Amino acid sequence: MRKLFGLLLLSVAAALGQSMTDNPQVASSKAFFEQIKGNVLKSADKMPEDKFSFKPADGVRTYGQLLAHIADAQFLLCGIAKDGKQQMKGIEKSAHSKAEIVKGLNDGFGYCESVYSTLTDAESASTVSWFGQQRTKLTVLDFNIAHAFEHYGNLVTYMRINGIVPPSSEPRK
Repeated sequence: MRKLFGLLLLSVAAALGQSMTDNPQVASSKAFFEQIKGNVLKSADKMPEDKFSFKPADGVRTYGQLLAHIADAQFLLCGIAKDGKQQMKGIEKSAHSKAEIVKGLNDGFGYCESVYSTLTDAESASTVSWFGQQRTKLTVLDFNIAHAFEHYGNLVTYMRINGIVPPSSEPRK
C-alpha cells in the first residue's frame, strides 16, 4: 500500500509540474485524470477480447460493459463540465467488440482532455447544473475521476479472477 501511495504521489507531482503556475487547481485534477485514464486504457489492452464478455456473477456488467460505461461517463460528465450539457453516446449499448470499446474509451478520454485543455482555474469555479444541483465545473470533473476509479476497482477484480495483473500492480520498470 505504501508503494502504491508513493507512486501515486510521484505521478501527481510530475503531472503538476507541467502547468501548476497558470492553473494549479485544474492541473491537479488533470493529473489524477491522466492516472486513471492510463490505468483504464491499459486494463482494456491487457484483457483478451474473448474475456470482454466475462462477468463474475449474474446481475453485474461484463468486463467490456464496464469499460464502455466508463467511456460513456467521459462524454456525459465532461460535457456537463464543458457547457452544462450531457453528451449521450450510448457506447455501452452499441460497442460490442474490443476494438469498438477501446475506440469509445479513447474518444471519451480525448473529449475530456479537450475540456481540461481549455479550462482555467477561474472558469473551473463557475457552476453548472449537475443532476438538479449546482456544482462547480471542477467538482464535476473530479466526480468523473472518482467514478472512473470506482469502476477501475471492478476491473481489477475481474482481471485478478482471470489471472491478470492489473496495471496499477505491475512492477515499476
